[in-house]
Amino acid sequence: MKINLPLMENNIAKVDLQAVADFIKDEPILTNSKKCREFEERWSEWLGVKYSVFVNSGASANILTMAILAELQEGGEVIVPPLTWISDIVSVVKAGLTPVFVDINPKTLCMDTEKILSAITPRTRAVFLTHVLGFNGLSDKLLSTLAEQKILLIEDVCESHGATFKGKKLGSYGYISNFSYYFAHHMSTIEGGMVCTNDNTIYQMARMFRSHGMVREATDEILKERYRKEHADLRPEFIFAYPGFNFRNTEINAVIGLSQLPRLDQNNEKRIRNFQIFLEQLDSKKYFTEFDTAGSCNYAFVLWLKQPDAAFCERVIAAMTAANVEFRRGTAGGGNQLRQPYLKKLIGEVDLTNFPIVDNIHFYGFYIGNFPTLEEGKITALCDMLNAIE
Repeated sequence: MKINLPLMENNIAKVDLQAVADFIKDEPILTNSKKCREFEERWSEWLGVKYSVFVNSGASANILTMAILAELQEGGEVIVPPLTWISDIVSVVKAGLTPVFVDINPKTLCMDTEKILSAITPRTRAVFLTHVLGFNGLSDKLLSTLAEQKILLIEDVCESHGATFKGKKLGSYGYISNFSYYFAHHMSTIEGGMVCTNDNTIYQMARMFRSHGMVREATDEILKERYRKEHADLRPEFIFAYPGFNFRNTEINAVIGLSQLPRLDQNNEKRIRNFQIFLEQLDSKKYFTEFDTAGSCNYAFVLWLKQPDAAFCERVIAAMTAANVEFRRGTAGGGNQLRQPYLKKLIGEVDLTNFPIVDNIHFYGFYIGNFPTLEEGKITALCDMLNAIE
């Protein structure tokens, strides 16, 4: 039987396209301008932070964030997960920082708190925590220890818009947090990302780093005047404070974001309910279902074999393929990043026996599409098909 379940249905609705059409009728400026600033303000209000900076992707948000850390203090270690997107790790390395990997907690797929704390050294600058596929990776112990030891928390919330810890949205805890509005995520601006913070210094740096490092992009007039006085030989509109990037987004992307944001909470409720139905109906003897779903807002259904059975795994793959169920093997980011050729070139070979949980999900884990328009009947049909595999 064909279930016909894609990873994502079109995340850009007709109402979003109409918003763009209405906007461009007046022949407005299309590069980063008023709508981008409005979207940043609305996003900050929704998230519960002071400042947000709209960039052209979640990967750019990662790169910009680590460039800021490197600018504030040279060198050091950043604790990172092996189950994440490539840009989290590459951004650390390219900023001249040293990635330190720890294994994941099977109930959240995020870095294990105890393993994070065991990996802290005098050189630890930050913990770059990915909230994987909509799960919360925070704990009271982690937050209190990082605060006591003055180690920065950086949150990657690219797959977890609206997920919470103790009723407060993920992305509002970190010194800096990063979001992605890629096509298939909880909401989309086609391509796009956001850097969020409560620190005004970081905000000003992020604005400048986003636009070639130009001082004129700052909103702090005192800061801009200081640069003008210190660099009187330069034109005020062309003072480059940092070795920045062009990570600006466009007004059209911001218009789509402004159109989608009012629907985000309602769509997230549907995603949460979908995942609950999936876990309730899935055979817990064959598949892992003991996830910690408190506060989660899942981007995808996580399918993880209860036992590392290669033959059973191949039967699962064959059944999903035959039913036209789209999936990604290894769950987030293609699985264990420590097995990727780019990382072996950057840091060399790593003893994979130190990472048994992420290596298990690399071979025996999948994610399957979960989106607001998904019918409950398809979830039931999917579980019935998976449960029938022997």
